Amino acid sequence: MTAASDTHTPGAPPLGTPFRAALVQMRTAKSVAANVKAASAMIREAAAEGASYIQTPEMTGTMEENREALFKVLHAEEDDPALAAFRALAAELKVHLHIGSLAVRASEHRAANRSFLLAPDGSIAARYDKIHMFDVDLPNGDVYRESAAYRPGELAVVADLPQIRLGFTICYDLRFPALFRALAEAGAGMIAAPAAFTQSTGEAHWHVLQRARAIETGCYVLAAAQGGTHENGRKTFGHSLIIDPWGTILAEGGTEPGIIAAEIDPAKVAAVRGRIPSLSNGRRFEIVAPADQGRLHLVSGGAE
Repeated sequence: MTAASDTHTPGAPPLGTPFRAALVQMRTAKSVAANVKAASAMIREAAAEGASYIQTPEMTGTMEENREALFKVLHAEEDDPALAAFRALAAELKVHLHIGSLAVRASEHRAANRSFLLAPDGSIAARYDKIHMFDVDLPNGDVYRESAAYRPGELAVVADLPQIRLGFTICYDLRFPALFRALAEAGAGMIAAPAAFTQSTGEAHWHVLQRARAIETGCYVLAAAQGGTHENGRKTFGHSLIIDPWGTILAEGGTEPGIIAAEIDPAKVAAVRGRIPSLSNGRRFEIVAPADQGRLHLVSGGAE
């Protein structure tokens, strides 16, 4: 096995000592105040049990899918009451509190599905707007058009915790491995994937996609989830996951609200990447395809 010092991703901070991470699984309702209260109680419990990094799911603030109703409760980031409450809580508990996402007003007609990493002093250490919009028609008849209310983000984000570099994703981003690869190549050793996966897609794909993203990148993947039947009738899959860089599930939730936790050992990132150095073995390439085929992400155009 290659020594850890030889396998650490260039440009990443030094890998630190093990730490405890916790995920808060929720069943978010429409009331922002009620959701903040429920999340805060579990965040306090996780901190009391020794977690220094605590993550909540996508849509921690409200599970409001009606566009008109959503915009009645939206605030700009600087005025958002949920964000203010969570910033105060992070400072009180002196933890890195990762709010999986809040719906915040980005413009008069668009919201942002925005993730926040809050530092132990309550400041905003990083923010990330969900890049990939969940616009799908599911076989069971459910129709989702996230882009009807939300503006997609355009920036991939990494931020440094004391022990490891963290990459940001949200829910549907899980289906776009190029994003995860880019985060790992930018030095992430841990990637957050907070989510509100539907019941049907979760049953089919949740575990295999989360494990695949961990294996492909040699990263820890931490995914706090929504679970159960919500006030608006939506059913989410739950099963919050903490997965190590080898793809092993270290902790898993069920469908009820609650907390899961595990030790994150940054040295394992280097060890796994030494065994399977797929990040350093990657090569750029061009693709030859018919002229009418559009291209996205990181593949450059080839001969037509």
